[in-house]
Amino acid sequence: MLNITIIIVAAFICIALILNLWRLLKGPTTSDRILALDTMYINAIALILLYGIHASSILYFEAALLIAMLGFVSTAALCKYLLRGDIIE
Repeated sequence: MLNITIIIVAAFICIALILNLWRLLKGPTTSDRILALDTMYINAIALILLYGIHASSILYFEAALLIAMLGFVSTAALCKYLLRGDIIE
Protein backbone atom coordinates (compact mmCIF):
# COMPACT_ATOMS: atom_id res chain seq x y z
CA MET A 1 0.00 0.00 0.00
CA LEU A 2 2.82 2.43 0.87
CA ASN A 3 4.63 1.76 -2.41
CA ILE A 4 1.54 2.59 -4.47
CA THR A 5 0.97 5.77 -2.46
CA ILE A 6 4.59 6.85 -2.95
CA ILE A 7 4.31 6.35 -6.70
CA ILE A 8 1.08 8.35 -6.91
CA VAL A 9 2.46 11.21 -4.81
CA ALA A 10 5.67 11.22 -6.86
CA ALA A 11 3.61 11.56 -10.03
CA PHE A 12 1.76 14.54 -8.57
CA ILE A 13 5.03 16.17 -7.53
CA CYS A 14 6.40 15.64 -11.05
CA ILE A 15 3.31 17.38 -12.42
CA ALA A 16 3.92 20.23 -9.97
CA LEU A 17 7.53 20.46 -11.16
CA ILE A 18 6.39 20.72 -14.76
CA LEU A 19 3.93 23.48 -13.85
CA ASN A 20 6.67 25.30 -11.93
CA LEU A 21 8.94 25.05 -14.96
CA TRP A 22 6.20 26.57 -17.07
CA ARG A 23 5.87 29.47 -14.60
CA LEU A 24 9.66 29.84 -14.58
CA LEU A 25 9.75 30.19 -18.35
CA LYS A 26 6.55 32.22 -18.86
CA GLY A 27 6.48 34.26 -15.63
CA PRO A 28 5.47 37.85 -16.30
CA THR A 29 7.87 39.32 -13.72
CA THR A 30 11.21 38.41 -12.29
CA SER A 31 9.77 37.90 -8.82
CA ASP A 32 7.35 35.30 -10.26
CA ARG A 33 10.32 33.47 -11.75
CA ILE A 34 12.21 33.51 -8.44
CA LEU A 35 9.13 32.20 -6.63
CA ALA A 36 8.76 29.42 -9.21
CA LEU A 37 12.42 28.48 -8.76
CA ASP A 38 11.97 28.46 -4.99
CA THR A 39 8.95 26.20 -5.30
CA MET A 40 10.83 23.93 -7.71
CA TYR A 41 13.58 23.20 -5.25
CA ILE A 42 11.02 22.51 -2.51
CA ASN A 43 9.27 20.04 -4.83
CA ALA A 44 12.62 18.47 -5.70
CA ILE A 45 13.31 18.01 -1.99
CA ALA A 46 9.93 16.31 -1.57
CA LEU A 47 10.66 14.03 -4.53
CA ILE A 48 14.06 13.06 -3.14
CA LEU A 49 12.54 12.37 0.28
CA LEU A 50 9.88 10.16 -1.28
CA TYR A 51 12.55 8.20 -3.12
CA GLY A 52 14.52 7.89 0.11
CA ILE A 53 11.47 6.41 1.83
CA HIS A 54 10.91 4.07 -1.12
CA ALA A 55 14.55 2.93 -1.23
CA SER A 56 14.89 2.80 2.59
CA SER A 57 18.14 4.73 2.48
CA ILE A 58 19.20 7.63 4.69
CA LEU A 59 21.60 8.96 2.05
CA TYR A 60 18.73 10.66 0.22
CA PHE A 61 17.70 12.54 3.35
CA GLU A 62 21.17 14.09 3.57
CA ALA A 63 20.98 15.06 -0.09
CA ALA A 64 17.61 16.71 0.53
CA LEU A 65 19.09 18.68 3.42
CA LEU A 66 21.94 19.86 1.21
CA ILE A 67 19.53 20.97 -1.50
CA ALA A 68 17.45 22.81 1.10
CA MET A 69 20.47 24.76 2.33
CA LEU A 70 21.62 25.64 -1.18
CA GLY A 71 18.11 26.61 -2.20
CA PHE A 72 17.73 28.97 0.75
CA VAL A 73 21.04 30.69 0.04
CA SER A 74 20.32 31.03 -3.67
CA THR A 75 16.85 32.47 -3.05
CA ALA A 76 18.26 34.99 -0.58
CA ALA A 77 21.01 35.97 -3.04
CA LEU A 78 18.57 36.41 -5.93
CA CYS A 79 16.23 38.53 -3.82
CA LYS A 80 19.12 40.70 -2.66
CA TYR A 81 20.21 41.11 -6.28
CA LEU A 82 16.69 42.20 -7.25
CA LEU A 83 16.49 44.74 -4.44
CA ARG A 84 19.95 46.30 -4.71
CA GLY A 85 21.40 45.20 -8.04
CA ASP A 86 24.49 43.90 -6.26
CA ILE A 87 25.05 40.74 -4.24
CA ILE A 88 28.38 41.50 -2.62
CA GLU A 89 28.72 44.87 -0.92
